[in-house]
Amino acid sequence: MARNYRNEYDSYQGKPEQIANRAARNKARRMLEKEGRVSKGDGKDVDHVTPMAKGGGTTKGNLRAVSKSANRSFPRTRKAGMK
Repeated sequence: MARNYRNEYDSYQGKPEQIANRAARNKARRMLEKEGRVSKGDGKDVDHVTPMAKGGGTTKGNLRAVSKSANRSFPRTRKAGMK
């Protein structure tokens, strides 16, 4: 069965809350790029120490650069907790 990307966007990714979350994640990446801690294609993720879903903000003190394997090494629930 083919994946319906349009439906996914309309039902989840296009919601105002999710658009705001995506903008915050992009802002965090740009902040660390300006500091030289990450660069395009370096294989690193920008990690929020306190997840956005748990009230963590996009501030320098709450951001760190980690490898993709470290940041994505465990399954997460919708509330950013570990399964």
